[in-house]
Amino acid sequence: MSAPEEEGAAPATRRQRRPGLLRSTAVFSAMTLLSRVAGFARDMLQATLFGTGGAMSAFIVAYRVPNFLRRVFAEGSMAMAFVPVLNEIRERGDRAALKSFIDHMAGALCAVVMVTCALGILAAPLIARLFAPGWAEQPELLALTAQMLRITFPYLLFISMMALAASILNSDGHFGLPAFTPVLHNLTMIAAMLWLAPRFDVPPKGLAWGVLAAGFLQLMLLWPALGRLGLRPRLRPGFGHAQVRKVGRLMLPTLFSSSVAQLNLLVGTAFASVLAAGSIDWLYYSDRLIEFPLGLFGVALGTVILPHLSRRHAAEDAAGYNTSLDWGLRMALLAGVPAGLGLLLLAEPITATVYNYGRFTAFDTRMAAVSLGAMSLGVPAFMLSKVLAPAFYARQDTRTPMRAAIWTVAANVVLTVAIVTPLWRSGVQGSHGGIALATALAGMVNAWLLWRALRRSGVYRPQDGWGRFALRLGVACLVMTAVVLAARGWIGDWTAIAGAPARVGWLLAAIAAGACAYGAALLVLGLRPRHLRH
Repeated sequence: MSAPEEEGAAPATRRQRRPGLLRSTAVFSAMTLLSRVAGFARDMLQATLFGTGGAMSAFIVAYRVPNFLRRVFAEGSMAMAFVPVLNEIRERGDRAALKSFIDHMAGALCAVVMVTCALGILAAPLIARLFAPGWAEQPELLALTAQMLRITFPYLLFISMMALAASILNSDGHFGLPAFTPVLHNLTMIAAMLWLAPRFDVPPKGLAWGVLAAGFLQLMLLWPALGRLGLRPRLRPGFGHAQVRKVGRLMLPTLFSSSVAQLNLLVGTAFASVLAAGSIDWLYYSDRLIEFPLGLFGVALGTVILPHLSRRHAAEDAAGYNTSLDWGLRMALLAGVPAGLGLLLLAEPITATVYNYGRFTAFDTRMAAVSLGAMSLGVPAFMLSKVLAPAFYARQDTRTPMRAAIWTVAANVVLTVAIVTPLWRSGVQGSHGGIALATALAGMVNAWLLWRALRRSGVYRPQDGWGRFALRLGVACLVMTAVVLAARGWIGDWTAIAGAPARVGWLLAAIAAGACAYGAALLVLGLRPRHLRH
């Protein structure tokens, strides 16, 4: 990690002291790995203690709504619009202007989110009906969802201010601490399950309070770090501030585009509420598994590459911008294709290892594996979008991703209706898998639209070596597939393996065998670590 920079240093000096993209991505990924390990422990405990259906489904809806808004006000829309403007001011070396912008931006964000939280709390019953229309005949479940929404909505305020702090730290080259905050979130949720939930007549209510506490603790972790940089905000609602208004103009289109994945999840949740009991839960648990590679690699790449691309654009370095983007796309595919393939090949073993305990039955395991396998097809596209979208935001072009997002959500709705309706009417078990498949296909649409727009505008020109890269990637994935299938066939039925330690051991062995085969094949085909450096 780079040493703290002297204020007022020249842009070139700042650039030299920043860590490289590969190193920054590795730091972020390492912290994210800790988060995902804690997340697996949280999900395993949650599935074991609470199972699926009923109050647990109500909590999932109450958790997903503020989580969607978090993408809008926090690390999604706000960050994508805020970071390029922040770096633009930073490149000028004007310390007073930088601090003034941060103060007024923090005040404006806090005011807007507080109003949103108040409206959400007041409209909780309406929101519950909107996102769980299939529960119209279950008023008690809708009322419970509304109660939990009133608890979880203030989480949005804490997490939005935390995301602002994380964006400031990331833009200054400090990625480790912001990447650690999800670990704290997961540990807080585990504590809520073990200590708080048993004290409620409806235990999942304790999880809702855990979400609120987690948001507060995450904010408290990052706020002091801003003080050490001399950038801790003083809340000054600055709606008239020129740069704040610029962020607002940039944010409006990104309100939709940066949260397309969460929008698709909410669409899926609404459709799942009319399917078999437990469908919402199966989709939630499979999505949690999909988030592992996306958080470990995709979010890391997107978080690291955005400030880098925005600095290249601000410096009018078109060649550096193109080189960085090309590097990001290759890294996304190098991680995303084997990750999606591995989740597809090991869908049931992974689901059984993480969830199949206590109140989470073998049937729940099979149903969650169905949606996991279907959604895994979209992992490479989801990961590419994490790199492609920042390529537009770094240039302060927020309209193109918005148009792509509109088409993506429309495609998701059409695909969901087209795939799920005949399955549901025919009484096919696992109809919720159609929702996951529609989400994956919509993700491919989003990635393709973004890539096509970059190519048509001439902003991105693929560098030499893509054909050789694709050949290496394809052959390595074939080798990995053969090894993983052989390991799975040899181990047999995961649900028949007694105890979590044995399941985890066998699963790690299968994953390690596949990863080693993939890496070895790439080495044999001529890919070297130096090729991964930016």
